[in-house]
Amino acid sequence: MMTRFRFLKYLKVQVSLYFLTASLLIIAILGSIMYFSISNVILQDELASTRDSVDRSGRYVELYIDKVKALSSMIAKDRVITGYLEGNDGIQRVSVMDRIEDVLSTDEFLVSVIIVGKDGAVISNEKELDMTVSDDMMEQDWYKDVVYGDGMPVLTSIRMQEFSMDKDSWVLSISREIVDENGENLGVLLMDIGYRVIEDYLQGLDLGREGYAYILNDNYEVVYHPDTLYFTDDEKIGKLVDILKMQDGYDSNMGILTHHYSIEGSDWILTGISTLDNLSMIQRQILETFAIAGLILFAITMGSGIFIAGRITDPIKELEKAMINIDENLDAEVDEKGCYESINLAKHFNEMTLKIRDLMDDISSKEKYLRTYEINALYSQINPHFLYNTLDTIIWMAEFGESEKVIDITKSLASFFRLSLSKGDEMISLEDELNHAREYLFIQKQRYEDRLEYEFSVDEELLQMMVPKIILQPLVENAIYHGIRELEKGGKITISAKKVKNTVELLIKDDGKGFSVDKIEKSDIKLGGIGIRNVDERIKLYYGNDYGVEISSEEGKGTEALIRIPLLHLP
Repeated sequence: MMTRFRFLKYLKVQVSLYFLTASLLIIAILGSIMYFSISNVILQDELASTRDSVDRSGRYVELYIDKVKALSSMIAKDRVITGYLEGNDGIQRVSVMDRIEDVLSTDEFLVSVIIVGKDGAVISNEKELDMTVSDDMMEQDWYKDVVYGDGMPVLTSIRMQEFSMDKDSWVLSISREIVDENGENLGVLLMDIGYRVIEDYLQGLDLGREGYAYILNDNYEVVYHPDTLYFTDDEKIGKLVDILKMQDGYDSNMGILTHHYSIEGSDWILTGISTLDNLSMIQRQILETFAIAGLILFAITMGSGIFIAGRITDPIKELEKAMINIDENLDAEVDEKGCYESINLAKHFNEMTLKIRDLMDDISSKEKYLRTYEINALYSQINPHFLYNTLDTIIWMAEFGESEKVIDITKSLASFFRLSLSKGDEMISLEDELNHAREYLFIQKQRYEDRLEYEFSVDEELLQMMVPKIILQPLVENAIYHGIRELEKGGKITISAKKVKNTVELLIKDDGKGFSVDKIEKSDIKLGGIGIRNVDERIKLYYGNDYGVEISSEEGKGTEALIRIPLLHLP
């Protein structure tokens, strides 16, 4: 099996495959970007087209409703009609019929005009009416809607022309109350409008081959739908209501675009549904185009990949032979010859060997510097001032007979020096380093008493991590001598250790006097021969310039010393 695919190990084959893979990946990415970009543009165009078309048709319907309302108002206020309903003997019924015929002649979609007096008398252009004229009529819903409509016209949803003997006509109705000059009821006006008026106004909608529009009112009753089966089928009406509740835009589950338009002057909502015929067709064309382009690119890439790979690999083979023995002799150099690529490779290889030699020399120098810094750090632990102050504290404790405190502070001093030496080890556990700082703080606490408080907050999983020794105590000493000692009330030191991604942050924080930024930048705050700079440079020698000590302080508020080291040496 391995022999069968051995040819895949050759650089020429690998380069050719890389070219092919990269090219196909590029065309796939570009194709996807173009596919989705073009699809989105078309989708937005279709949405805009649907929105404009629905809004335009909705405004046409609004204009027609306004026109019919104006006609109803004209009839309701006509002096001949109101006079007749008031019982004026000088006005004949035929005059009222003439007025009705005049109104009907102004609009081809008006099917009928019916006036019902408060006494039950009916006047209409319909020769035969199927209308209740008794007092029971006043209890019907349509009549109540008109009477309690505050004189405003009332629109109804689609219905059969129930007051006509011809029950096969679907109509929309507008009705309003007729009142005299004092606002007293004289009767009601009912105007039936042919269903096809809405159909005519919505014919201009551009919603695709299978797109359509419909109108529902606030009670989810059908005002218009191109399929009359939706007028009475509750299940079909439920589907229309679900679409009405959808937000404007594209619904990927149903594959439709929807837009809603509220028709002013009514409780009607016009909904347009587009089926995205253009989008599907163009998407297919894009996929076909990129499939053909992919096949052509495959052939071109294979040929050019093999040719280019040969130009690259042949000089590399010659260079490989010259580099075999380099690992045994760092002083050896490769001849810079051949094509541009091989010359460049040989040049960089020679530079690399030179840098390795320089790095080895640099490591030796750094080790010397590191030893010097560590010696200074150890020396600082036995500086005369610290020893004198500690021994002086022990003496006056002994004089006052505080033997237990003498024992405690003596043990802490011994432990402090033992941890400082740490058997000559350069790296110690973070737990030992924290104990070293803790012993130092305990000793200083005996001297400063209530003026010094301290607290440790450490992530326990870091305790066994190895760190350079004597990196906390100098910063704690700095916090005491440059922060807390300067204040009569004293202060508190908090030492914390936590993991931040791949870094460990050790924070020494005090609420002491603080100092200005200039003092941090222009001088090294030294105590007993070792200072912040010593700790910072030792950490940089161990881990590189990305790590070290950062000091931030504000006069009157305190100081923070942050040590950053990499998360290494965990057991």
